[in-house]
Amino acid sequence: MARVSSILSANMAAVLVWVALGSVANASEPRVLTSVALTSVLDELTPMFEKTTGNKVDIGYGLIADWKKRIPAGESGNVIILSRPAMEELQKQDKFAADGLVNIAGTPVSVAARAGAPMPDITSVDAFKHALLAARAIVYADPAKGGASGVYFARVVERLGIAEQMKEKTILVPGAQAAEVVARGDAELGICASLRNHTGGWCPTRRPAARRTRMTVFTAAIGVGSKVPEVAKKLIAFSQGTGGRVTLEGQRLRTLANTG
Repeated sequence: MARVSSILSANMAAVLVWVALGSVANASEPRVLTSVALTSVLDELTPMFEKTTGNKVDIGYGLIADWKKRIPAGESGNVIILSRPAMEELQKQDKFAADGLVNIAGTPVSVAARAGAPMPDITSVDAFKHALLAARAIVYADPAKGGASGVYFARVVERLGIAEQMKEKTILVPGAQAAEVVARGDAELGICASLRNHTGGWCPTRRPAARRTRMTVFTAAIGVGSKVPEVAKKLIAFSQGTGGRVTLEGQRLRTLANTG
């Protein structure tokens, strides 16, 4: 019996050591909370970071509007990457470490059309306005859901003076699904902040000339109370550097570093 107890104790000790080692390993895996608009680039960037540093990354994607509720409600991450206005709002609520905000990237709001379809002329404000009015249907992120491209584009339509004319043929989607709608052929034009390839094929056009399409700036910060601040700093620095310049389909993520 004593020998059995001894063996059990030894096995239990081994299990506890294994659990402890596992906990240490997991502790070095930063949790990232970010916008669905960065899905493509972070899915490409993350393996590069993991290979370079040996640190695995756990990413949670969501709408900016949702993160603005979930983070104040207690959800935490080691690194948080959202649009700058959202980050400044969270900073006022003391949700970040003292290191402050770091601009890491900008994504242009672009117009997408299905592959093989005629490319509309969007090289001037008048041409872009005509292209929108001539389209059978357009799709973009619902501004009420907080999608950065949708909030911006709703203002563009207002400034162009065609908001009422566009209502009947506008499809609003909850998040970054505009591309799927274009790929299915349910809309001729999509307004997107991140461009990804999809089954059925679609391709980005040039950026529209309407007020020279804005760049949505994405900003990173270390979450308050992060247990792995040094790893979090490495990830943010990596996003700013060579690893941050990842080519997407027809679009290059532009690293802004600390340009404000």
